[in-house]
Amino acid sequence: MAYKTLFSVLTDPKLVDPVLEQGIALANAGDAHLDVLCMGVDRTQTGYYYAGANAMVLQETITRAHEEAQAVEARVKHVLDASGIRWSSETGVAQLADIGRHVAMRARFSDLAILPQPYGEKRGAELEPILEAAMFDGKVPVIMLPAKGKPISAAKNVSIAWNESNEAMAAVRAALPILQAADTVRVVVIDPPVHGPSRSDPGGQLSQFLARHDVKVEIDVLSKTMPRVSDVLLRHADDTNADLVVMGAYGHSRFREAILGGATRSMLEQADLPVFMAH
Repeated sequence: MAYKTLFSVLTDPKLVDPVLEQGIALANAGDAHLDVLCMGVDRTQTGYYYAGANAMVLQETITRAHEEAQAVEARVKHVLDASGIRWSSETGVAQLADIGRHVAMRARFSDLAILPQPYGEKRGAELEPILEAAMFDGKVPVIMLPAKGKPISAAKNVSIAWNESNEAMAAVRAALPILQAADTVRVVVIDPPVHGPSRSDPGGQLSQFLARHDVKVEIDVLSKTMPRVSDVLLRHADDTNADLVVMGAYGHSRFREAILGGATRSMLEQADLPVFMAH
């Protein structure tokens, strides 16, 4: 099944161009429609206003958020008017704590979300809950576009981070249109369990599944020679000139990964190529 409805949420005019370039590339490749939500975010914590603050303070923050949304939409329209694809946009304003509800309500009616990297210099605090809302509440896979990433219309060389988890399998199923179009797909297994059911053939069952979908697949079994799994994945992706990494997201709880770290959090922070994620 091709991706026919693409979706993105943008909150910063500086992030519009790279995200829309990726959206346009995928829309052209699959004859898809691109929906864009231009959000203004009230980042204040109303519960912590100083004594004596009144409605004027709240009105000021809402007005500022409206202006931000309008600036984002102006840039979105400028880019997409010249794109030649089918698209639509709408503006909205939300407080930071409530932004996930607005994202999920729209994301659930799309096939794929395209979102900017949530961590990095001058990245807004809203980008992380937007990405998580799309995956967890909207139940839609996400392509995370890194700050210096190049748009891809069809990934030719794809790496799958495979650990036999439900999340990884969900990502593989969601990414099938991309995997079928790729020239090479590598199933990357890092330190497979020595006593697991697939110990004699790590990645074998997944490779068989993919081959039956006409995916050209190889298996790479790697040792964890670096401190983090994400480090090994990114080094392997660089060594093999991968265009895209496919992986399950948040095999551990989001709270645990936020406090203790994890492969998902590390990839979101460090990846320099697009990452396809699903939960």
